[in-house]
Amino acid sequence: MAKDVTSREENYSQWYNNLVVKADLAENSAVRGCMVIKPYGYAIWEKMQSVLDRMFKETGHKNAYFPLFIPKSFLSREAEHVEGFAKECAVVTHHRLMTNPDGPGVVVDPSAKLEEELIVRPTSETIIWNTYKNWIKSYRDLPILCNQWANVVRWEMRTRLFLRTAEFLWQEGHTAHATKEEAIAEAEKMINVYARFAREYMSLPVVVGVKTESERFAGAIDTLCIEAMMQDGKALQAGTSHFLGQNFAKAFDVQYATKDGSLEYVWATSWGVSTRLMGALIMAHSDDNGLILPPKLAPIHVVMVPIYKTDEEHSAVIGRMNLLKAEIENAGFTVEIDDRDNLRSGFKFAEWELKGVPVRITIGPRDLQNGTVEIARRDTYEKMSVSRDAVAGTVASLMEQIQENIYKKAYDFRESRTCKVDTYDEFKEKIENGYFVLAHWDGTPETEEKIKDETKATIRCIPIDTFVVEEEGRCIYSGRPSSRRVLFAKAY
Repeated sequence: MAKDVTSREENYSQWYNNLVVKADLAENSAVRGCMVIKPYGYAIWEKMQSVLDRMFKETGHKNAYFPLFIPKSFLSREAEHVEGFAKECAVVTHHRLMTNPDGPGVVVDPSAKLEEELIVRPTSETIIWNTYKNWIKSYRDLPILCNQWANVVRWEMRTRLFLRTAEFLWQEGHTAHATKEEAIAEAEKMINVYARFAREYMSLPVVVGVKTESERFAGAIDTLCIEAMMQDGKALQAGTSHFLGQNFAKAFDVQYATKDGSLEYVWATSWGVSTRLMGALIMAHSDDNGLILPPKLAPIHVVMVPIYKTDEEHSAVIGRMNLLKAEIENAGFTVEIDDRDNLRSGFKFAEWELKGVPVRITIGPRDLQNGTVEIARRDTYEKMSVSRDAVAGTVASLMEQIQENIYKKAYDFRESRTCKVDTYDEFKEKIENGYFVLAHWDGTPETEEKIKDETKATIRCIPIDTFVVEEEGRCIYSGRPSSRRVLFAKAY
C-alpha cells in the first residue's frame, strides 16, 4: 500500500495528495473545491479541536454560535473588510426552486428573489458586531470573550485538500474590550496560545510575528501570526490573531457607557485556526511511507498485529493482546488490535505506517514462550524486544520520546534551511532552493510587491519571538536603510 505513495523527492505536491487520500484523511467531493473529511481525518481534527477548546476556556473564553448567512449590506460597512473578501464571497439570491417548465429538473423560482442578498459566511466579524451592539451597553458588559466552532465558505479558484478549500472548518474568536490596551493584550495572548498548541501538541516549531500592512487581515489594525516551515522549505501560515481597533465597533455603532457616563467605542480582536492545521501536520512530519503523527494528536496510539499459523496460536496470541490492551489503555493510550484474518502481516504493517500510528506491537508464538513482545516506533523505525511486564511503561515512555523527536527533527530542519542574506542575488538563490530568508527590507509596500512579483516570495512576518534580528542594514532590493530583518519565504 505504501508503495502507491509518490516520494517527496519525485513530486512533493503529489506526495501530499497521495497521503491525504490513501491514509483515509479526506477526499474531494462532488462539489467543486469542497472536501469530505473521512472518519480517520476527522478524528485527528477532533483531537485538535478538543485541546484548543480546553485552552480557550482556560483563558476565559466561552463558545457561542452565529448565523451562517450575513446580509450583504453588513459586509459593506467596513471598507477594507469588504474589499478583502469580495472576490471570495458566495452569494444567495433566491430562496426557492421550482419545476422547470421547459423540461426535466428544477430551476430557480424567479418570484423567490431575496429582498436583500445574503453572503455565505467567509468570516463572522460583521454579523457578530451587529449582534454585540445588542449585548453591550455599559462598561459592566465588557469584556466579551466569545469563540465559535463553525464552517466558512471562501470561493477559492485553486483548491487543495485541507490547505485551501472552498468550504473549511475552523474556530474564530471574537472579543470586545473597554480599552485599546486590553484588546492588544488579548490578541497577543491568543497568538501565544496558538504557538503553544503548535509546539507542544503538533510538534511544530513556529515563528511568531507581525504581518506587514499588505498582508494583514482585511479590516485589522495589526495581524499577528504563526509561521511554520514544511519539508519543501515553503512556509505555511498556521494561525492568526488580529487587533481590530475600533473599526468594526464604529461600523456597527457599538458604544458603551464608561464609569463617568461618557460613551466610547468598543475595542475588538478576532483570531482563528482552521483545518489547514491538518495540512501542516502532514507536510511537516510525514515521510515516503506515510503519515507520522505526534502522539498527542494521534487517534490510535498503538496498533497490535498478531502473528500465527494455527487457530490455537491465534487464540493464545489474541488472549495476550487483550490483556496488554487493557493495561495500555489504563495508562491513557488508545489501542487497536488488527485481527483481520484475510490480510498478511506485511500488508498490515504498511497500512498502519501509512496512517502514522506511533507504536506497533507484534506478538507471535515465540514471543509468548519468551514472555516478550516486539515494539516498533513509527518515527525512527527502531524495533525492540520488551518484557511482557514492561510493555505499558515502555509505551508511555515512547510516546514522550516520539513527541519530542518529531519536534526536534522539524526544528533542526528549519534551522538548517534558515539563513541571513545581504544581497538580492543571494536572496533569489536561497528562496528558489526553499529557505526561510532573514533579510533587510525598507518598509515600503512597493518594494514588498516588487520582490513578490519577481521571486514569488512574501514577507511571512516581522518576527517577535524567534529570529528577531534588530540591526542596522540596507534593504536587499532598494538599498535604502533598514533597522531590522524580516522573514521571507515562498508560502502555501
